Amino acid sequence: MSSSPLKCCINPSILSADFVNLEAELARISNADAVHVDVMDNHFVPNLTIGLPVVERLQKVSPVPLDAHLMISNADRWAPQFADAGLSSVTFHVEASNAPIRLARELRARGAKAGMALRPATPVEPYLDMLTELDMLLIMTVEPGFGGQAFLDVMLPKIRRARAAVDGSGVNVAIQVDGGITEETITRAAEAGANVFVAGSAVYGRPSPADAIESLRANGQLAFTPTRLHPNNAAPQPA
Repeated sequence: MSSSPLKCCINPSILSADFVNLEAELARISNADAVHVDVMDNHFVPNLTIGLPVVERLQKVSPVPLDAHLMISNADRWAPQFADAGLSSVTFHVEASNAPIRLARELRARGAKAGMALRPATPVEPYLDMLTELDMLLIMTVEPGFGGQAFLDVMLPKIRRARAAVDGSGVNVAIQVDGGITEETITRAAEAGANVFVAGSAVYGRPSPADAIESLRANGQLAFTPTRLHPNNAAPQPA
């Protein structure tokens, strides 16, 4: 784990929001670190959500930065257009890119942070040499395409390997996890090394999404404390 303190960031997914009232739904999560916008084309994943025109409108009304997750085919062609829309962060799937290094550089050149996502079955090791080209690495903890799925604990070793590589390289790359994040699973993911968490139903499925964000953030941040990360080094407790 990084020697510098990690900050727990909560990025609610609007996939679990009311699509008829998206502007109002954004206002309910103004304490979020960013809004995770799931863009699906019914080709790369078997689901269809929103496209660039709606995202451009959301960019104008959102109280917090937009974090686009492009679950689309031909990312090399389409991802730069989302950067041009002024989004803070654009994440493409490496499985949908023929030239991920070039695409990451293009996103940065157009003013967006460059994120790269890996499906559960995609190993992280082949892409560790390009960490310097990225601002964020997204490790899917469910199969992409639908919300409300259960967290895949088999992804925890993958998160640990990614964190070890990031810390070992000395680069400032966030590790984001997406899928099945709850007040319980966020602790396990944070202890493994993730520091940015996408939560859909765990936020919008609560009476107060803002309170849910604070609770998730507190649980995730607690996992970064030295005694949680290194239990063998904990101070002895009085008898």
